[in-house]
Amino acid sequence: GRDQETTGFAWWAGNARLINLSGKLLGAHVAHAGLIVFWAGAMNLFEVAHFVPEKPMYEQGLILLPHLATLGWGVGPGGEVLDTFPYFVSGVLHLISSAVLGFGGIYHALLGPETLEESFPFFGYVWKDRNKMTTILGIHLILLGIGVFLLVLKALYFGGIYDTWAPGGD
Repeated sequence: GRDQETTGFAWWAGNARLINLSGKLLGAHVAHAGLIVFWAGAMNLFEVAHFVPEKPMYEQGLILLPHLATLGWGVGPGGEVLDTFPYFVSGVLHLISSAVLGFGGIYHALLGPETLEESFPFFGYVWKDRNKMTTILGIHLILLGIGVFLLVLKALYFGGIYDTWAPGGD
């Protein structure tokens, strides 16, 4: 069950209710990731729709487009944003991936197995198994490292990264 009598945790304890339900916990985390990615995509498209090229980004209250501009997308010499299409594509890709994550979260929360140990032993875990917990942490750190490595490749070989403090431009 998922009530206080069977788990020892009240409803307000959040994920603690799902400690012994690895499949449902996975669903909650995947759905949460979908919400975060949805916000990023929707906010990105909102900022693209309201972007005024004649005004500096800081005067427009933009929070996402300046970070995309530092990647060099749509930025011309001197740091002026010449093309917002890459920002639009980024927003759309985030919305599409948020839908995939959302459906995955709903599947695992409602239809998937409650525990992963029986169906998918590799993904199953017991909280007291320190080796499995460190393996899960290690896999997440490796995936983050791959993301960092891809950013380094982009900076070195695929267009660089725009540096607002670098000499040049105007």
